[in-house]
Amino acid sequence: MTIKLGLLGFGTVASGIPFLLEENGEKITAAAKRQIEIAKVLVKDDEEKNRLLAAGHDYHFVTSIDEIVSDDSIDIVVELMGRIEPAKTFITKALEAGKHVVSANKDLIASHGKELISLAQEKQLAFYYEAAVAGGIPILRTLANSLTSDKITRILGVLNGTSNFMLTKMVDEGWSYEDALKTAQELGYAESDPTNDVEGIDAAYKAVILSQFGFGMTICLEDVTHKGISTISTDDVAVAQQLGYVIKLIVSIEETPSGLFAEVSPSFVPKSHPLASVNGVMNAVFVESIGIGQSMYYGPGAGQKPTATSVVADIVRIARRLNDATVGKAFNEFTRETTIADLSDVKSRYYFAIETPDKKGQLLRLAEIFNAENISFEQVLQHKANGETARVVIVTHEMSKTALANVTAKLADVVEFKVLNSFKVLGE
Repeated sequence: MTIKLGLLGFGTVASGIPFLLEENGEKITAAAKRQIEIAKVLVKDDEEKNRLLAAGHDYHFVTSIDEIVSDDSIDIVVELMGRIEPAKTFITKALEAGKHVVSANKDLIASHGKELISLAQEKQLAFYYEAAVAGGIPILRTLANSLTSDKITRILGVLNGTSNFMLTKMVDEGWSYEDALKTAQELGYAESDPTNDVEGIDAAYKAVILSQFGFGMTICLEDVTHKGISTISTDDVAVAQQLGYVIKLIVSIEETPSGLFAEVSPSFVPKSHPLASVNGVMNAVFVESIGIGQSMYYGPGAGQKPTATSVVADIVRIARRLNDATVGKAFNEFTRETTIADLSDVKSRYYFAIETPDKKGQLLRLAEIFNAENISFEQVLQHKANGETARVVIVTHEMSKTALANVTAKLADVVEFKVLNSFKVLGE
């Protein structure tokens, strides 16, 4: 028998699927135990259909989702359109019509995955989305299968290629944020509106999905605190280098005694840490667990062939389960009650850059404010900014998120102190 696919969209990633089916067909067929064939492709309108046909793409292009969901010969619908709508509506229709679904849509899965997964389970259908996190890195299946016997305690990740490309330029070549963004847009890494990438929203979507697979908890996007890279200055980069760190936009998910905490934030990463060497548009996921200890999974986080490789792997898994009559099992079978951490349980070291008047006693005043929250200093640097102000850099010992909020509020109450930036500092 042949497994027939209905593709929703024929953009960059979707057009990589025919490449893999042709160039690696023998292996894919052996793994799937069936031939895999693209039956129909949904496109926006007749104009796009005619353009693709004129370009030599010899597929059955359709302009209505009904032509795919009503086709009994189509087994798997592959959604590669992006955005939440109309993708959510189309996936819902496909599941209601008895089609298995593969998607790479992180925004949709993070926002509405719970209801779509429930619908798939109700219909005993497969709904897989390996490519939604870290593109070509098979991290979701690794967490769900290979690490099923291990207890994950923390997941760290560099999961946005655009911001990582920009930070690499800022760190390695001393570029400003503005110059790095301009180049990222010229190279096609950043959209004309780069908000989702540079403000950590894209990475936060991925944190939601990773939380399900690593910890069995379903959290909402609102549960992930996020801060982007737009406030990082060349001074911050220089100080990080001086102290033995690089700045990365880090996804951090950890289980504390009171529950799960997830955030996306610029962080000082020790140069000796494996994540410090993840440069350019590459992605990496660093896992800490009680069994293996520390492991890292590295590769391209986007792109036609890497993402298509993860998509086709999902298709092959569904084909195998159809063959073995085991289809319908959840992609991630690890679920438990969701509990959100108390902020007093979430602890880390922090970097502060504070502008103060250049006069005696200011460092003592700062020490008193931090000491009132039981926060001690690990490192302190002071640089004259100009004749009237100084820039004080503080790296603290470990403190809680509660203490961070309190000391930040107290600093804001002192007119003479201006907090220029504060970032998390990762351990070795």
